[in-house]
Amino acid sequence: METFLATMGQVFVRVVEMHGVDANALLREAGVDPAALRDPAARMPSAFWDTAGAKAAALIPDPAFGLRAARCWHPSNLGALGHAWLASSTLRTGLQRLERYGRILGEKALLRLTDTRDGLRLVYDHRRRDPVLRAIGTDLALSLIVDMCRMNYGASLRPVEVRLSRARPGDTEPYRHFYGCPIHFEANEDSFLLAPRVADEPLPTANRQLAGTLDGILTAQLAALDKSNIPARCKSNLLDQFTSGELSEEEMAKQLHMSRRTLQRKLAESDTTYQKLVDDTRRDLALRYMEDSRKTITDVTFLLGFSGQSAFTRAFKRWTGMSPTTYREQKQAPATA
Repeated sequence: METFLATMGQVFVRVVEMHGVDANALLREAGVDPAALRDPAARMPSAFWDTAGAKAAALIPDPAFGLRAARCWHPSNLGALGHAWLASSTLRTGLQRLERYGRILGEKALLRLTDTRDGLRLVYDHRRRDPVLRAIGTDLALSLIVDMCRMNYGASLRPVEVRLSRARPGDTEPYRHFYGCPIHFEANEDSFLLAPRVADEPLPTANRQLAGTLDGILTAQLAALDKSNIPARCKSNLLDQFTSGELSEEEMAKQLHMSRRTLQRKLAESDTTYQKLVDDTRRDLALRYMEDSRKTITDVTFLLGFSGQSAFTRAFKRWTGMSPTTYREQKQAPATA
């Protein structure tokens, strides 16, 4: 059963209330307890959203009402992902977090980032066949994500273009006013495009250390949500146990209650290997730890489970082309998380 993070439902409640609809009554008719939306750990079936969305569409005459989501969200509605977004070094890294951990917010929809000649494109697939639900859900999601970008980058942010699969509405002005760029209706996808300089400009709100801590929480949440995501479950276990030394592939397989051969096969299906997961996870952690001047090289060596500082130095040179000491000395501007 596909689910969504209950606190995301608070955004929907605020949107419909802005249009004079009794949100609590609407939710109860859809079989949803309004109090459940305040539980940060709760999840709800995606089908509840379908029912509530259809009822809202029937009550609200404005077909563009979903755009109001930009005025109705708070980072806490997105849980740890909302706070990791605020700490991201660039909009690109923030959107990559949304792509990587978006299933925590809702398992139904899909997010995909693609680099093009003109910039970074985020494609959103609501995966609803009903055109009304698809249009509402896309308006809610894209307006929220664009506003998230504006929160980090600045209110002046404008996408290069927006593509919407919905039929062209009689009044297109709400869309042009909100996005501030060309809108292409009846497109073959729902997406927006950011210029390269906008996507990759360092953000003043960046906090790599905090973002790294939150990534660990999100990885564990994703692993718990999707038991079939073997790479995420491996990474979660590695993050918990690096300080005790590197887990062997055999030990990891036992923790996941499968044979080593099955683990190898499942990782291969995700186009990775156990050693690559270990190396990538260690590299990411190493770069984050090196941003924290309070941690000595010896501290980082221990935290990553290396046998000694020389082994860590060799690995770090392979990752970055320089020693940990040189890297720390040369690192001036905030790194991209």
